[in-house]
Amino acid sequence: MVDIVFVLPTWQAILLCFLFAVLYVGSLYIWGGSTKEKNRDHPDVIKRRFISVLIVCTVTPLILLLVSKASDTAEANHLLTWLGIRFWGLLPALVVPLFLTMVLFLGPLSLHYLDGVFRIYLEAKYWTNSVKNYVWIRNHIVAPLSEEFIFRACMLPLLVPCLGSGWSILLCPLFFGVAHFHHMIEKVAHGQQEVAAAFKESLFQLSYTTIFGAYSAFLYLRTGHLAAPVIAHAFCNHMGFPSFGEVMGYPASTRYRLIAMFVLGLVLWTVLLYPLTSPALYSNEAFQA
Repeated sequence: MVDIVFVLPTWQAILLCFLFAVLYVGSLYIWGGSTKEKNRDHPDVIKRRFISVLIVCTVTPLILLLVSKASDTAEANHLLTWLGIRFWGLLPALVVPLFLTMVLFLGPLSLHYLDGVFRIYLEAKYWTNSVKNYVWIRNHIVAPLSEEFIFRACMLPLLVPCLGSGWSILLCPLFFGVAHFHHMIEKVAHGQQEVAAAFKESLFQLSYTTIFGAYSAFLYLRTGHLAAPVIAHAFCNHMGFPSFGEVMGYPASTRYRLIAMFVLGLVLWTVLLYPLTSPALYSNEAFQA
């Protein structure tokens, strides 16, 4: 495979990223007929959307090849390397970013422990039922894999050469966050929410998905592995947004311990963020964030 580089003008790189986002979201709505009146959690809708994102994830790398330039310079890499698909450093990329993200979620994980949620993970029935559930497969496998592939692996190689790592980490999540606004359209169209309520909820979702997108982009550039943000994404989808309100329902002594765990998790994550994402740990020579 020929080594390539991306040397597009900034406006072209941003326009291509916008195109990728439109292709991804637009592909979810190309199915009409029997799926038009069904909500996003209906098995028929989910299965057809699996097909849609598979097609987009196949076409997008081909577009990257078309806009790339063959090169034998030190900055050049194989397309698969740009896409974060490589062997060296894969094991730590599967384990360390997940551990780092779990540290950040120390407070919510403590809530799960107190609520007894951890017990269900020890039951085989939970896992056998999960892998048969299309919503679970979407949230834990297809969505993290396809979204990270399009919004990180396909966009960052275009943005970093012209904007640098810092600006790319800030800009890339905006495509990811805005792309989630389509959920508002679905909720209003199916009568699940009024326009105002759906807008407020989508705006809130835009905020935290953009923040997560920045973290995910950081993981991708630091590790050079697609697996790193994918596994962090799957874990965050599983945990959901931290339930801060639930903490206040506990007695004072327990409440203070839980608050301490939330704070401790944030502090430890801040301290460990750079050491545990050192590019050398992942044999990452493609990106230097």
